[in-house]
Amino acid sequence: MPTQQDSPFSTMLSLLRDPPRFLFFTGKGGVGKTSLACACALGLADAGRRVLLVSTDPASNLDEMLGVGLSDRPTPIPGAAGLDALNIDPEAAAEAYRVRVIDQMPGGSSDAERSTVREQLSGACTTEIAAFDEFIGLLAGDAVGYDHVIFDTAPTGHTLRLLSLPKAWTGFLEGNDRGASCLGPHSGLKMQEQRFRAGLQALADTAHTAIVLVTRADAAALREAARTHGELLELGLANQRLVINAVFRASAQGDAVAGALQALGEQALAAIPASLATLPQDRVPLRPFDMVGLPALRALLDPSAEPPRSTPSAPPWPVEAQSLRVLVDELAGKDRGLIMVMGKGGVGKTTIAAALAVALAARGKTVHLSTTDPAAHLTSTLEGSVPGLLVDRIDPVAETQRYVDKIMASRGRDLDEAGRALLLEDLRSPCTEEVAVFHAFSRIVGEARSAFVVLDTAPTGHTLLLMDATGAYHRQMTREFEATAVARVVTPLMRLQDPDYTRIVLVTLPEVTPVSEAAGLQDDLRRARIEPFAWVVNRSLAASGTRDPVLAARLAGEAAQLARVTGGLARRTCVVPWVPQPPVGIEALRQLTAAGGSAQADA
Repeated sequence: MPTQQDSPFSTMLSLLRDPPRFLFFTGKGGVGKTSLACACALGLADAGRRVLLVSTDPASNLDEMLGVGLSDRPTPIPGAAGLDALNIDPEAAAEAYRVRVIDQMPGGSSDAERSTVREQLSGACTTEIAAFDEFIGLLAGDAVGYDHVIFDTAPTGHTLRLLSLPKAWTGFLEGNDRGASCLGPHSGLKMQEQRFRAGLQALADTAHTAIVLVTRADAAALREAARTHGELLELGLANQRLVINAVFRASAQGDAVAGALQALGEQALAAIPASLATLPQDRVPLRPFDMVGLPALRALLDPSAEPPRSTPSAPPWPVEAQSLRVLVDELAGKDRGLIMVMGKGGVGKTTIAAALAVALAARGKTVHLSTTDPAAHLTSTLEGSVPGLLVDRIDPVAETQRYVDKIMASRGRDLDEAGRALLLEDLRSPCTEEVAVFHAFSRIVGEARSAFVVLDTAPTGHTLLLMDATGAYHRQMTREFEATAVARVVTPLMRLQDPDYTRIVLVTLPEVTPVSEAAGLQDDLRRARIEPFAWVVNRSLAASGTRDPVLAARLAGEAAQLARVTGGLARRTCVVPWVPQPPVGIEALRQLTAAGGSAQADA
């Protein structure tokens, strides 16, 4: 295996010895992409390089980790000479894109024509392509003056979509200079074609770009990394490296929790997928402190810089925290409704969603368990069937074909051959997938009128884009119906806003960043007049009784985050304790919601 031999851990990652100009950090949610991206950016800046750190995640938490407010323009990081950072702001990027496309219209265009184009550019598709345009600009020459550009990306499914867009849009624009798509006139996009090509070339150039697959010593995370590795190869992105983060080694003899945690990691690493075993590899140990602030981020890769450990007394266990069974009891008081499970990637959404669905079905409810997450694996979490429980997923490919067939059968029905060809060409737009997924989401939301629908959502950033699409559709429909009183339209957003119809469950970990991100998601939902129903704090070590120095040092911070959640953030709080074996299979999921039961949800 191509890894470092002098030490089980690296004091400085081997990937930083001769790094290319562009580094992309990607992986399953919760594996530490942002922490490692920040630490690498700091390491390069401390070595005298000019570095730009960029987040492409709509739910970015770079601000909190670096301790400075960021915008969509490079911001110098105090205490880190040579390091700038920015968040790609999808909404600001969309407005800039609209202005740029409208400015490219012929000088004689009327106000009505310009208004029509602006309306065409008001959807979620525009938001995606505009954010992509900002991203591709950094690859195609906008990052002048920087030695390195480091991208901290969204969790895997969203990032694969982003990295596939240069190829998809380049192919779509070839020979297409007619008609209008959901992005407005194609002529506006045609002017970006060379920019897209330059970005695609930069991505595929192994001398200039490397993809860093971040994972953990965890079987599910390693499987996800292997799948991502294969999909990136299909996109022509071959220069990949592997970083295994948060590798734990017990230091307290006889500590059952620490021993079990180390054993789980060793088992996962011994069974590492063959496709990953051949990649250049670094391993980083689990640290006893949260990755917030420059001292902690520097110490992630350099133990000699580790901040002094403090041993504050842990706050008392919050009496407001309840078991997951209490949440199921309350949900089961009805016979139908939508339960949306949301949160940061890697916090356990899929497992919690599956456990709730299994528990409701066991009580005689009719339940549809589905997911909007491209990287979720509900079937492997369940490993079985339950009477009354239907399990499926929103498959972007299948939904896109379903949507194309529907449009061709309706709008294309009365067109001649040339017209149908033009319509089909328009539907080849990569944005069609986003529209199709939204329609599937809306269809599943509607099913909750007569049964339970438990929806495992994609990680926060992708879910926020779906919420934006829901809001845009609501505004469009209300405009169309406001002139008539003969019909009342009920949009998906109105269903999400109805507390009798929808229950939002936010899942987090007892750590600073996941709790802050869940709090930010809650604020976003409340701005849309959607009120979360409950919080689930997953994988709590606080009740384990561990004496291991690294784990014990983390317990005080964990208890503080539990107090933060119960002390004002959540109206209802359920805590799921950590145990050695992740719950896979129907029986393990049932134990998760059993009276006094506990299990580690890690999907």
